[in-house]
Order: sequence, then C-alpha cells, then structure tokens
Amino acid sequence: MKRRLLILPQVPNLRGNTVFLLCMICVLLAGCGRLAARRATPTARALSPGDVTRTLTHGGRERSYLVHVPPGYDPAQPTPVVLVFHGGGGNAENVRRMTGFDTVADTHGFIVVYPNGTGQRSDRLLTWNGGRCCAYAMEQNVDDVGFVKALLADLGTVANVDAQRIYATGMSNGAMMSYRLACELSDVIAAVGPVAATQNIDTCVPSRPVPVLHIHGDADQHAPYAGGVGAESLAGVSFEAVETTIDFWVRHNGCAATPQVTQNGSIRHTVYGGCKQGAAVELYTVIGGGHAWPGGQPGWRGGDEPTTELDASQVLWDFFAAHPKP
Repeated sequence: MKRRLLILPQVPNLRGNTVFLLCMICVLLAGCGRLAARRATPTARALSPGDVTRTLTHGGRERSYLVHVPPGYDPAQPTPVVLVFHGGGGNAENVRRMTGFDTVADTHGFIVVYPNGTGQRSDRLLTWNGGRCCAYAMEQNVDDVGFVKALLADLGTVANVDAQRIYATGMSNGAMMSYRLACELSDVIAAVGPVAATQNIDTCVPSRPVPVLHIHGDADQHAPYAGGVGAESLAGVSFEAVETTIDFWVRHNGCAATPQVTQNGSIRHTVYGGCKQGAAVELYTVIGGGHAWPGGQPGWRGGDEPTTELDASQVLWDFFAAHPKP
C-alpha cells in the first residue's frame, strides 16, 4: 500500500505577522505625519534684528516690503513702525539708500518698513496710487491703501507692533501716498511726514486730526512749491501748492491760523500750534532746495543734491515720537 504525503497549508505565525503589521502601520503613520507637516501652513517666524523681505498677495497681485529691525529690538515690547514710501520709478532699496532711515531706526529703536509699489516690472520703475498720480498704479487703480492694511496685518504676525505708533513718510510719489493714508487710514496711521510732494487726492475726509510735518524745497522743478506742472516733471501732473496742502491740514486739525516762523540758514521752519487732540502741522521749507531728501543722497544719478543743513529722517522721527495716536 502506497503511502501518501499529506501537505497541510502553512499556518500563519500570528505573533510574527502581528509584529510585522504593527511595524508597517507605524511606518505609514510616520509617512502620513511627514506629509501632513509638509502640507500644513508654516507658523510665522518672529522677526529678529536685521533685514528681511516679506511678500503677500493683495488684490490679485503679489506684493512685497523690506523690513529693517533694529539691533535692540525686544519682541516682548510693543515697537513703533515707520513706513517709508519710495518715489515714482523707485523701489524699496532706492528709498532706503536715499533716506538713511536704518541708522535712525538703530539709534532710536523702531522698525522701519520700505514697501514696494507696482509697475510693469516687479522690481523697478514702481509707483503708488497717490490719487491723481502716478503712472501704472494710478492707471490700474491699484488698491495701495488696502495693501498697506494687509502689510501691517502681516507684519503684526511676526513683530510686536505698537498700534498707537505707526507712522508714514515718503519721497515725491511716496509723499502723496503718505497723504492718502492720512486721508483714508487715519484710524491706523498716527502721523505723516511727506517730503517733496503735496496732497493730490480729490476727497480727503480723515476721521480725526492727523499730525503732519511737510518738507519741501522752494526750487523744486518736479513738484513745484507753488503748484502746477514742474518744468522737469516726468509725470506731467499738476500739483497742489504747498500752501494749499498746509492750509487744508491747519483747518482740519483746528490749529491756530497764525504760525510761528523761524529760520536757520536756508531752512525755514513754520509751526502751527493749538491744534485739536494734540495734533500739529509743521512745514520745513528748504530755500533754494530742489527735489531731494534733505540730509540724504540723491534719488537717482544726476538727481538734485540734498541740503546738508537739515537731516529729514531725524527730524521726522523726532516729530513722530512726539505724536503717538491718541
């Protein structure tokens, strides 16, 4: 009788398979965890002293701004912020070099922000929608006021911003942008310091008195002191006169009509006192001065030479420091 070999199916090693399955599950979970981490929105990293360029999307456009954080910055302390707007055709690096605001920020401990405007290119020949000027930003009706709000919200995620001490200044087209913020964002901007351009916006209805310090050369051929189209204007825009702009803010801020006037060398300083809510209106006139940032560098090769009798960046900070938002 022939014997048959009965081959039984292999019985699984339950203990070994269980260990194997558990290991596989751990590997899969770890992989899923790494994938989830890659897909998650990264937590905003707090700023530290130094320079960084940040980007955000607003109005369907990618926008950017350069931030300079002073060496003594303490993230536990609310810190003032000064927005510095470049002129038409410039950019953040251009106005940074021209104004030297980094040095003032390092000395006095505030954050300085240099936003970039918009243009056909993303890095140069940029402008601001300052009302009746200028170029691409005005023609495309770019929402630059909204951009500033978005910028400040973004900055607030990585820096301890003192909401009572946010200020705006700028050169030329950037000065116009500063005035527009005083008109439309006075609930946020504590004070403004426009340089070398006037207020060129049709409607200005600030919600409160806004301290204003204006600096202008009376021989400016781009944005004429007396108003109109400058002989060297590239934008061909008819500017409001300095007097018209100052008169508007004297009335709005409820200041005394008769100012105190002093002069030192080529610098005439006009101060309107008695303003409501501690506001102020001041005007520095550079006698014989052109289209330039006093105490700084020319805005472009062949640009007007700035006077050395006035340090605009230091004077502006002194004014800002004295006028937090009430």
